[in-house]
Amino acid sequence: MGANGTDESLPSVGSHGPKTGSVVNFDGPDVPPPFDRTSYAVGFDGPDDPIHPQNYPRTQKALFTSYVGYNALCLTLGSAMFSQAGPIIEKHFLVGPTITTLGTSLFVLGFASGPIIFGPLSELYGRKSPLLVGAIGFTLFSFAVATAKDIQTIIICRFFTGFVGSAPLVVAPAVIADLYSPKSRGTAISVFAFMVFGGPMLAPIIGGFTVKNHALGWRWTSYFCGIIGAVSVLITAFLLPETHPQLLLVKKAKALRRTTENWAIYAPHEELSISIKEIVEKYISRPLIMLATEPILLLVSIYNAFIYGMLYLFLTALPMVFAERYHFVAGVAELPYLSMFIGIILGIALIIYFEGRYALAMDANNGKPVPEERLPPMMIGGIFFSIGLFWFGWTGNYAQHIHWIVPTIGLGFIGFGLILVFMPCLNYIIDCYLSLAASALAGNAFIRSAFAAAFPLFARQMFTALHMNWGTLLVGLVSVVLIPVPFLFYKYGKHLRQRSKYACLS
Repeated sequence: MGANGTDESLPSVGSHGPKTGSVVNFDGPDVPPPFDRTSYAVGFDGPDDPIHPQNYPRTQKALFTSYVGYNALCLTLGSAMFSQAGPIIEKHFLVGPTITTLGTSLFVLGFASGPIIFGPLSELYGRKSPLLVGAIGFTLFSFAVATAKDIQTIIICRFFTGFVGSAPLVVAPAVIADLYSPKSRGTAISVFAFMVFGGPMLAPIIGGFTVKNHALGWRWTSYFCGIIGAVSVLITAFLLPETHPQLLLVKKAKALRRTTENWAIYAPHEELSISIKEIVEKYISRPLIMLATEPILLLVSIYNAFIYGMLYLFLTALPMVFAERYHFVAGVAELPYLSMFIGIILGIALIIYFEGRYALAMDANNGKPVPEERLPPMMIGGIFFSIGLFWFGWTGNYAQHIHWIVPTIGLGFIGFGLILVFMPCLNYIIDCYLSLAASALAGNAFIRSAFAAAFPLFARQMFTALHMNWGTLLVGLVSVVLIPVPFLFYKYGKHLRQRSKYACLS
Protein backbone atom coordinates (compact mmCIF):
# COMPACT_ATOMS: atom_id res chain seq x y z
CA MET A 1 0.00 0.00 0.00
CA GLY A 2 1.67 3.21 -1.12
CA ALA A 3 1.04 6.72 0.08
CA ASN A 4 -1.70 7.08 -2.51
CA GLY A 5 -3.64 4.13 -1.16
CA THR A 6 -2.92 1.65 -4.01
CA ASP A 7 -2.61 -2.01 -3.05
CA GLU A 8 0.85 -3.53 -3.22
CA SER A 9 1.89 -6.98 -2.10
CA LEU A 10 4.45 -7.38 0.63
CA PRO A 11 7.50 -9.33 -0.59
CA SER A 12 7.48 -12.83 0.85
CA VAL A 13 10.43 -13.89 2.96
CA GLY A 14 10.74 -17.19 1.13
CA SER A 15 9.97 -15.94 -2.36
CA HIS A 16 13.56 -16.23 -3.48
CA GLY A 17 14.22 -19.63 -1.84
CA PRO A 18 14.48 -23.00 -3.56
CA LYS A 19 10.81 -23.81 -3.21
CA THR A 20 7.64 -22.57 -1.48
CA GLY A 21 7.22 -23.77 2.08
CA SER A 22 10.87 -24.72 2.61
CA VAL A 23 12.80 -23.53 5.65
CA VAL A 24 14.90 -20.48 4.83
CA ASN A 25 18.46 -20.26 6.11
CA PHE A 26 18.82 -16.60 7.06
CA ASP A 27 22.61 -16.93 7.20
CA GLY A 28 22.82 -18.40 3.75
CA PRO A 29 21.98 -17.59 0.14
CA ASP A 30 18.21 -17.84 0.72
CA VAL A 31 18.01 -14.42 2.42
CA PRO A 32 15.69 -12.21 0.31
CA PRO A 33 17.09 -8.92 -0.97
CA PRO A 34 16.05 -5.75 0.90
CA PHE A 35 13.12 -3.83 -0.54
CA ASP A 36 12.52 -0.10 -0.71
CA ARG A 37 10.22 0.91 2.17
CA THR A 38 9.70 4.46 0.99
CA SER A 39 6.87 3.37 -1.29
CA TYR A 40 5.00 2.18 1.81
CA ALA A 41 5.27 5.52 3.66
CA VAL A 42 1.90 7.13 4.28
CA GLY A 43 1.45 10.79 3.39
CA PHE A 44 -1.33 13.27 2.81
CA ASP A 45 -3.29 12.97 -0.42
CA GLY A 46 -2.22 16.30 -1.85
CA PRO A 47 -2.46 19.82 -0.40
CA ASP A 48 -6.26 19.62 -0.13
CA ASP A 49 -6.41 16.39 1.89
CA PRO A 50 -9.36 16.89 4.30
CA ILE A 51 -7.58 15.12 7.16
CA HIS A 52 -4.84 17.78 7.20
CA PRO A 53 -5.66 20.28 9.99
CA GLN A 54 -5.10 23.28 7.71
CA ASN A 55 -7.98 22.04 5.55
CA TYR A 56 -10.50 21.85 8.38
CA PRO A 57 -13.58 24.12 8.06
CA ARG A 58 -12.93 27.66 9.24
CA THR A 59 -15.47 27.48 12.06
CA GLN A 60 -13.90 24.26 13.32
CA LYS A 61 -10.43 25.80 13.33
CA ALA A 62 -11.74 28.84 15.18
CA LEU A 63 -13.33 26.57 17.77
CA PHE A 64 -10.13 24.60 18.35
CA THR A 65 -8.18 27.87 18.62
CA SER A 66 -10.61 29.05 21.28
CA TYR A 67 -10.09 25.81 23.23
CA VAL A 68 -6.31 26.22 23.48
CA GLY A 69 -6.80 29.94 24.05
CA TYR A 70 -9.03 29.14 27.03
CA ASN A 71 -6.29 26.89 28.43
CA ALA A 72 -3.85 29.79 28.21
CA LEU A 73 -6.39 32.17 29.77
CA CYS A 74 -6.78 29.86 32.78
CA LEU A 75 -3.02 29.84 33.26
CA THR A 76 -2.55 33.61 33.05
CA LEU A 77 -5.55 34.25 35.30
CA GLY A 78 -3.91 31.97 37.84
CA SER A 79 -0.59 33.77 37.53
CA ALA A 80 -1.98 37.17 38.57
CA MET A 81 -5.10 36.53 40.67
CA PHE A 82 -3.05 35.37 43.65
CA SER A 83 -1.43 38.81 43.96
CA GLN A 84 -4.72 40.25 45.26
CA ALA A 85 -4.63 37.84 48.19
CA GLY A 86 -1.16 39.02 49.26
CA PRO A 87 -2.09 41.51 52.04
CA ILE A 88 -4.51 39.05 53.67
CA ILE A 89 -1.99 36.18 53.45
CA GLU A 90 0.64 38.42 55.10
CA LYS A 91 -1.62 38.88 58.13
CA HIS A 92 -2.81 35.26 58.16
CA PHE A 93 0.65 33.68 58.10
CA LEU A 94 2.60 36.62 59.64
CA VAL A 95 4.98 37.05 56.70
CA GLY A 96 6.29 40.05 54.78
CA PRO A 97 5.20 41.28 51.34
CA THR A 98 8.32 39.89 49.66
CA ILE A 99 7.32 36.36 50.67
CA THR A 100 3.80 36.70 49.28
CA THR A 101 5.17 38.25 46.10
CA LEU A 102 7.17 35.04 45.62
CA GLY A 103 3.81 33.34 45.05
CA THR A 104 3.53 35.29 41.79
CA SER A 105 7.23 35.34 40.88
CA LEU A 106 7.77 31.59 41.27
CA PHE A 107 4.59 30.88 39.34
CA VAL A 108 5.92 32.90 36.41
CA LEU A 109 9.37 31.33 36.82
CA GLY A 110 7.67 27.98 36.21
CA PHE A 111 6.79 29.33 32.76
CA ALA A 112 10.51 29.23 31.89
CA SER A 113 10.96 25.64 33.08
CA GLY A 114 7.84 23.97 31.72
CA PRO A 115 8.55 24.40 27.98
CA ILE A 116 11.73 22.34 28.39
CA ILE A 117 9.48 19.35 29.09
CA PHE A 118 6.33 20.12 27.13
CA GLY A 119 8.07 21.24 23.94
CA PRO A 120 9.66 17.85 23.15
CA LEU A 121 6.57 15.98 24.39
CA SER A 122 4.33 17.86 21.96
CA GLU A 123 6.63 16.99 19.05
CA LEU A 124 6.87 13.33 19.97
CA TYR A 125 3.44 12.49 21.41
CA GLY A 126 1.24 15.17 19.85
CA ARG A 127 -0.45 18.29 21.14
CA LYS A 128 -3.39 16.90 23.09
CA SER A 129 -1.54 14.80 25.69
CA PRO A 130 0.76 17.59 27.00
CA LEU A 131 -2.18 20.02 27.09
CA LEU A 132 -4.23 17.52 29.07
CA VAL A 133 -1.38 16.82 31.51
CA GLY A 134 -0.87 20.57 31.94
CA ALA A 135 -4.57 21.21 32.58
CA ILE A 136 -4.77 18.40 35.14
CA GLY A 137 -1.61 19.61 36.90
CA PHE A 138 -2.79 23.22 36.95
CA THR A 139 -6.13 22.15 38.47
CA LEU A 140 -4.66 19.90 41.16
CA PHE A 141 -1.99 22.35 42.30
CA SER A 142 -4.50 25.22 42.32
CA PHE A 143 -6.66 23.27 44.74
CA ALA A 144 -3.52 22.42 46.74
CA VAL A 145 -2.79 26.15 47.15
CA ALA A 146 -6.40 26.78 48.18
CA THR A 147 -6.26 24.17 50.95
CA ALA A 148 -2.65 24.77 52.11
CA LYS A 149 -2.06 25.08 55.87
CA ASP A 150 1.26 26.95 55.77
CA ILE A 151 3.06 29.51 53.61
CA GLN A 152 5.76 27.02 52.52
CA THR A 153 3.17 24.76 50.90
CA ILE A 154 1.58 27.74 49.16
CA ILE A 155 4.87 28.96 47.67
CA ILE A 156 5.98 25.48 46.53
CA CYS A 157 2.60 24.64 45.01
CA ARG A 158 2.47 27.99 43.25
CA PHE A 159 5.74 27.17 41.47
CA PHE A 160 4.47 23.77 40.36
CA THR A 161 1.15 25.27 39.26
CA GLY A 162 3.09 27.48 36.86
CA PHE A 163 5.55 24.74 35.90
CA VAL A 164 3.05 21.99 35.10
CA GLY A 165 0.39 24.37 33.89
CA SER A 166 2.71 26.11 31.40
CA ALA A 167 1.92 23.61 28.62
CA PRO A 168 -0.44 26.01 26.74
CA LEU A 169 2.32 28.62 26.42
CA VAL A 170 4.40 26.33 24.21
CA VAL A 171 1.84 23.84 22.85
CA ALA A 172 -1.01 26.22 21.97
CA PRO A 173 1.10 28.13 19.38
CA ALA A 174 2.04 24.74 17.91
CA VAL A 175 -1.67 23.85 17.60
CA ILE A 176 -2.27 27.16 15.83
CA ALA A 177 0.66 26.42 13.49
CA ASP A 178 -0.95 23.03 12.73
CA LEU A 179 -4.28 24.64 11.89
CA TYR A 180 -3.22 27.72 9.91
CA SER A 181 -0.83 28.49 7.07
CA PRO A 182 1.87 31.15 7.67
CA LYS A 183 -0.15 33.70 5.70
CA SER A 184 -3.27 33.34 7.87
CA ARG A 185 -1.58 32.43 11.15
CA GLY A 186 -1.07 35.99 12.38
CA THR A 187 -4.71 36.63 13.22
CA ALA A 188 -5.02 33.37 15.17
CA ILE A 189 -1.82 34.10 17.08
CA SER A 190 -3.22 37.54 17.91
CA VAL A 191 -6.32 35.94 19.41
CA PHE A 192 -4.06 33.66 21.46
CA ALA A 193 -2.04 36.68 22.62
CA PHE A 194 -5.28 38.36 23.66
CA MET A 195 -5.93 35.40 25.98
CA VAL A 196 -2.37 35.47 27.34
CA PHE A 197 -2.47 39.21 28.10
CA GLY A 198 -6.15 39.33 28.97
CA GLY A 199 -5.59 37.03 31.95
CA PRO A 200 -3.27 39.34 33.93
CA MET A 201 -5.63 42.25 33.16
CA LEU A 202 -8.82 40.52 34.33
CA ALA A 203 -7.31 38.52 37.21
CA PRO A 204 -6.78 41.46 39.60
CA ILE A 205 -10.38 42.59 39.07
CA ILE A 206 -11.80 39.13 39.80
CA GLY A 207 -9.33 38.60 42.65
CA GLY A 208 -10.05 42.01 44.17
CA PHE A 209 -13.79 41.41 44.41
CA THR A 210 -13.16 37.85 45.64
CA VAL A 211 -10.98 38.81 48.62
CA LYS A 212 -13.35 41.69 49.42
CA ASN A 213 -16.21 39.19 49.83
CA HIS A 214 -15.90 37.87 53.39
CA ALA A 215 -17.99 34.82 52.50
CA LEU A 216 -15.25 33.78 50.05
CA GLY A 217 -11.88 35.08 51.23
CA TRP A 218 -8.36 34.75 49.85
CA ARG A 219 -8.50 30.96 49.37
CA TRP A 220 -11.17 31.37 46.71
CA THR A 221 -8.67 33.09 44.42
CA SER A 222 -7.14 29.62 44.07
CA TYR A 223 -10.39 27.68 44.25
CA PHE A 224 -11.61 29.77 41.30
CA CYS A 225 -8.49 28.83 39.32
CA GLY A 226 -9.01 25.17 40.17
CA ILE A 227 -12.62 25.29 38.97
CA ILE A 228 -11.83 26.93 35.63
CA GLY A 229 -8.90 24.53 35.32
CA ALA A 230 -11.27 21.58 35.74
CA VAL A 231 -13.35 22.97 32.87
CA SER A 232 -10.20 23.12 30.71
CA VAL A 233 -9.52 19.46 31.56
CA LEU A 234 -12.97 18.49 30.26
CA ILE A 235 -12.59 20.62 27.12
CA THR A 236 -9.14 19.21 26.34
CA ALA A 237 -10.13 15.61 27.05
CA PHE A 238 -13.44 15.48 25.18
CA LEU A 239 -13.58 18.33 22.65
CA LEU A 240 -10.04 19.07 21.47
CA PRO A 241 -8.74 16.62 18.82
CA GLU A 242 -5.13 15.83 18.02
CA THR A 243 -3.83 18.33 15.44
CA HIS A 244 -0.20 17.29 14.97
CA PRO A 245 -0.11 16.40 11.23
CA GLN A 246 2.46 13.63 11.71
CA LEU A 247 0.38 12.00 14.45
CA LEU A 248 -2.62 12.05 12.12
CA LEU A 249 -0.52 10.17 9.55
CA VAL A 250 0.37 7.61 12.23
CA LYS A 251 -3.35 7.09 12.82
CA LYS A 252 -3.89 6.74 9.06
CA ALA A 253 -1.07 4.19 8.78
CA LYS A 254 -2.48 2.08 11.62
CA ALA A 255 -5.91 2.06 10.00
CA LEU A 256 -4.44 0.98 6.63
CA ARG A 257 -2.43 -1.82 8.25
CA ARG A 258 -5.56 -3.17 9.89
CA THR A 259 -7.71 -3.03 6.76
CA THR A 260 -5.09 -4.32 4.28
CA GLU A 261 -3.03 -6.58 6.60
CA ASN A 262 0.00 -5.09 4.87
CA TRP A 263 2.39 -4.55 7.78
CA ALA A 264 4.97 -2.71 5.68
CA ILE A 265 2.79 0.40 5.68
CA TYR A 266 4.15 3.02 8.08
CA ALA A 267 4.19 6.71 8.92
CA PRO A 268 7.63 8.37 9.16
CA HIS A 269 6.78 9.74 12.63
CA GLU A 270 6.53 6.17 13.98
CA GLU A 271 10.29 5.86 13.61
CA LEU A 272 11.00 9.17 15.37
CA SER A 273 12.51 9.26 18.84
CA ILE A 274 13.87 12.09 20.95
CA SER A 275 16.77 11.38 23.28
CA ILE A 276 17.72 13.23 26.44
CA LYS A 277 20.74 14.56 24.53
CA GLU A 278 18.47 16.05 21.84
CA ILE A 279 16.22 17.64 24.48
CA VAL A 280 19.22 19.21 26.21
CA GLU A 281 20.60 20.45 22.88
CA LYS A 282 17.36 21.78 21.39
CA TYR A 283 15.68 23.25 24.46
CA ILE A 284 18.57 24.12 26.83
CA SER A 285 22.02 24.47 25.28
CA ARG A 286 21.07 25.63 21.77
CA PRO A 287 18.71 28.40 23.00
CA LEU A 288 21.43 29.74 25.29
CA ILE A 289 24.03 29.56 22.50
CA MET A 290 21.68 31.36 20.14
CA LEU A 291 21.02 34.07 22.72
CA ALA A 292 24.77 34.57 23.13
CA THR A 293 25.61 34.62 19.41
CA GLU A 294 22.54 36.03 17.67
CA PRO A 295 22.12 39.82 18.05
CA ILE A 296 18.68 39.63 16.45
CA LEU A 297 17.41 37.13 18.99
CA LEU A 298 19.13 38.75 21.98
CA LEU A 299 17.93 42.34 21.42
CA VAL A 300 14.40 41.40 20.39
CA SER A 301 14.14 39.02 23.38
CA ILE A 302 15.35 41.71 25.80
CA TYR A 303 12.72 44.13 24.47
CA ASN A 304 10.08 41.41 24.61
CA ALA A 305 11.13 40.42 28.15
CA PHE A 306 11.08 44.02 29.38
CA ILE A 307 7.53 44.47 28.08
CA TYR A 308 6.39 41.20 29.65
CA GLY A 309 8.07 42.07 32.95
CA MET A 310 6.29 45.43 32.99
CA LEU A 311 2.98 43.59 32.68
CA TYR A 312 3.63 41.91 36.04
CA LEU A 313 5.21 45.02 37.57
CA PHE A 314 1.84 46.75 37.18
CA LEU A 315 0.32 44.19 39.54
CA THR A 316 2.14 46.23 42.20
CA ALA A 317 2.00 49.70 40.62
CA LEU A 318 -1.75 49.94 40.09
CA PRO A 319 -2.78 49.20 43.70
CA MET A 320 -0.19 51.73 44.92
CA VAL A 321 -1.88 54.42 42.82
CA PHE A 322 -5.58 53.64 42.99
CA ALA A 323 -5.83 51.96 46.41
CA GLU A 324 -3.21 53.93 48.36
CA ARG A 325 -3.45 57.37 46.68
CA TYR A 326 -7.03 57.51 45.36
CA HIS A 327 -8.31 55.29 48.22
CA PHE A 328 -10.39 53.00 46.03
CA VAL A 329 -11.72 49.92 47.85
CA ALA A 330 -10.70 46.36 46.93
CA GLY A 331 -12.21 45.32 43.61
CA VAL A 332 -12.83 48.90 42.50
CA ALA A 333 -9.11 49.68 42.79
CA GLU A 334 -8.45 47.03 40.13
CA LEU A 335 -11.03 48.29 37.62
CA PRO A 336 -8.48 50.60 35.88
CA TYR A 337 -6.96 47.39 34.48
CA LEU A 338 -9.89 47.51 32.07
CA SER A 339 -8.23 50.51 30.43
CA MET A 340 -5.16 48.37 29.68
CA PHE A 341 -7.48 45.62 28.50
CA ILE A 342 -9.19 47.98 26.03
CA GLY A 343 -5.78 49.15 24.83
CA ILE A 344 -4.79 45.54 24.16
CA ILE A 345 -7.97 44.98 22.14
CA LEU A 346 -7.25 48.06 20.00
CA GLY A 347 -3.65 46.91 19.55
CA ILE A 348 -4.72 43.48 18.35
CA ALA A 349 -7.09 45.13 15.86
CA LEU A 350 -4.15 47.10 14.44
CA ILE A 351 -2.00 43.94 14.27
CA ILE A 352 -4.74 42.18 12.30
CA TYR A 353 -4.79 45.14 9.89
CA PHE A 354 -1.03 44.82 9.38
CA GLU A 355 -1.45 41.07 8.73
CA GLY A 356 -3.10 41.99 5.43
CA ARG A 357 -0.05 44.03 4.46
CA TYR A 358 2.22 41.16 5.50
CA ALA A 359 0.31 38.74 3.25
CA LEU A 360 0.91 41.08 0.31
CA ALA A 361 4.63 41.21 1.16
CA MET A 362 4.76 37.40 1.19
CA ASP A 363 3.04 37.22 -2.19
CA ALA A 364 5.59 39.66 -3.61
CA ASN A 365 8.36 37.45 -2.19
CA ASN A 366 7.10 34.25 -3.88
CA GLY A 367 5.28 33.09 -0.77
CA LYS A 368 8.37 33.21 1.47
CA PRO A 369 8.39 34.98 4.87
CA VAL A 370 9.64 38.57 5.00
CA PRO A 371 10.63 38.93 8.67
CA GLU A 372 11.21 42.70 8.63
CA GLU A 373 7.61 43.29 7.53
CA ARG A 374 6.54 42.08 10.98
CA LEU A 375 8.17 45.11 12.63
CA PRO A 376 6.00 48.20 11.74
CA PRO A 377 3.45 47.53 14.55
CA MET A 378 6.38 47.21 16.96
CA MET A 379 7.70 50.61 15.89
CA ILE A 380 4.33 52.19 16.70
CA GLY A 381 3.90 50.23 19.93
CA GLY A 382 7.22 51.22 21.46
CA ILE A 383 6.36 54.92 21.19
CA PHE A 384 2.87 54.52 22.66
CA PHE A 385 4.19 52.33 25.49
CA SER A 386 6.74 54.96 26.57
CA ILE A 387 4.14 57.74 26.39
CA GLY A 388 1.78 55.66 28.53
CA LEU A 389 4.44 55.05 31.20
CA PHE A 390 5.26 58.74 31.60
CA TRP A 391 1.56 59.67 31.51
CA PHE A 392 0.56 57.15 34.17
CA GLY A 393 3.47 57.78 36.53
CA TRP A 394 3.45 61.57 36.51
CA THR A 395 -0.31 61.92 36.82
CA GLY A 396 -0.92 59.05 39.24
CA ASN A 397 1.62 60.44 41.69
CA TYR A 398 -0.48 63.57 42.32
CA ALA A 399 -3.85 62.10 43.23
CA GLN A 400 -4.78 65.14 45.33
CA HIS A 401 -4.68 67.37 42.25
CA ILE A 402 -5.48 65.09 39.28
CA HIS A 403 -8.69 63.15 38.62
CA TRP A 404 -8.33 59.36 38.58
CA ILE A 405 -9.45 59.16 34.94
CA VAL A 406 -6.23 60.82 33.78
CA PRO A 407 -3.78 58.05 34.86
CA THR A 408 -6.40 55.51 33.79
CA ILE A 409 -6.23 56.85 30.21
CA GLY A 410 -2.45 56.49 30.39
CA LEU A 411 -2.95 52.78 31.14
CA GLY A 412 -4.81 52.45 27.84
CA PHE A 413 -1.72 53.72 26.00
CA ILE A 414 0.40 51.20 27.94
CA GLY A 415 -1.85 48.29 26.98
CA PHE A 416 -1.96 49.44 23.35
CA GLY A 417 1.82 49.68 23.12
CA LEU A 418 2.44 46.52 25.12
CA ILE A 419 0.66 44.17 22.72
CA LEU A 420 2.03 45.98 19.64
CA VAL A 421 5.57 45.27 20.85
CA PHE A 422 5.04 41.77 22.21
CA MET A 423 3.26 40.06 19.32
CA PRO A 424 5.48 41.25 16.43
CA CYS A 425 8.51 40.20 18.50
CA LEU A 426 7.34 36.58 18.50
CA ASN A 427 6.34 36.58 14.83
CA TYR A 428 9.66 38.19 13.86
CA ILE A 429 11.63 35.50 15.72
CA ILE A 430 9.60 32.72 14.06
CA ASP A 431 10.11 34.18 10.59
CA CYS A 432 13.84 34.70 11.16
CA TYR A 433 14.61 31.20 12.43
CA LEU A 434 11.86 29.00 10.92
CA SER A 435 13.13 25.42 11.47
CA LEU A 436 15.00 26.56 14.61
CA ALA A 437 12.06 28.64 15.85
CA ALA A 438 11.42 26.24 18.76
CA SER A 439 14.94 26.79 20.10
CA ALA A 440 14.78 30.53 19.48
CA LEU A 441 11.41 30.83 21.25
CA ALA A 442 12.71 28.71 24.15
CA GLY A 443 15.53 31.22 24.63
CA ASN A 444 13.05 34.07 24.37
CA ALA A 445 10.74 32.42 26.92
CA PHE A 446 13.64 31.94 29.35
CA ILE A 447 14.57 35.65 29.38
CA ARG A 448 10.94 36.74 29.34
CA SER A 449 9.95 34.60 32.31
CA ALA A 450 13.04 35.65 34.26
CA PHE A 451 12.10 39.32 33.83
CA ALA A 452 8.47 38.68 34.74
CA ALA A 453 9.53 36.77 37.86
CA ALA A 454 11.98 39.47 38.98
CA PHE A 455 10.00 42.66 38.34
CA PRO A 456 7.33 42.15 41.03
CA LEU A 457 10.06 41.50 43.63
CA PHE A 458 11.55 45.00 43.42
CA ALA A 459 8.48 46.97 42.27
CA ARG A 460 7.17 48.06 45.68
CA GLN A 461 10.63 48.95 46.99
CA MET A 462 11.36 50.99 43.84
CA PHE A 463 8.09 52.92 43.88
CA THR A 464 8.31 53.49 47.64
CA ALA A 465 11.86 54.87 47.44
CA LEU A 466 11.50 56.85 44.19
CA HIS A 467 7.75 57.53 44.31
CA MET A 468 5.51 56.76 41.37
CA ASN A 469 6.71 59.62 39.18
CA TRP A 470 10.45 58.97 39.37
CA GLY A 471 10.00 55.19 39.42
CA THR A 472 8.03 55.22 36.17
CA LEU A 473 10.52 57.75 34.77
CA LEU A 474 13.27 55.19 35.35
CA VAL A 475 11.49 52.33 33.55
CA GLY A 476 10.16 54.79 30.99
CA LEU A 477 13.70 55.82 30.05
CA VAL A 478 14.57 52.14 29.56
CA SER A 479 11.59 51.82 27.22
CA VAL A 480 12.78 54.90 25.29
CA VAL A 481 16.24 53.37 24.86
CA LEU A 482 14.59 50.26 23.38
CA ILE A 483 12.39 52.16 20.89
CA PRO A 484 15.06 52.15 18.10
CA VAL A 485 15.38 48.32 18.14
CA PRO A 486 12.66 47.57 15.54
CA PHE A 487 13.75 50.52 13.39
CA LEU A 488 17.33 49.23 13.30
CA PHE A 489 16.26 45.69 12.45
CA TYR A 490 13.88 46.94 9.78
CA LYS A 491 16.83 48.60 8.03
CA TYR A 492 19.68 46.20 8.85
CA GLY A 493 17.84 42.95 9.69
CA LYS A 494 18.41 41.27 6.34
CA HIS A 495 22.13 42.09 6.48
CA LEU A 496 22.36 40.57 9.98
CA ARG A 497 20.53 37.45 8.84
CA GLN A 498 23.00 37.05 5.98
CA ARG A 499 25.83 36.92 8.52
CA SER A 500 23.93 34.68 10.95
CA LYS A 501 24.69 31.02 11.49
CA TYR A 502 21.09 30.20 12.43
CA ALA A 503 18.78 32.73 10.79
CA CYS A 504 16.96 31.82 7.58
CA LEU A 505 17.10 34.15 4.59
CA SER A 506 13.86 35.09 2.88
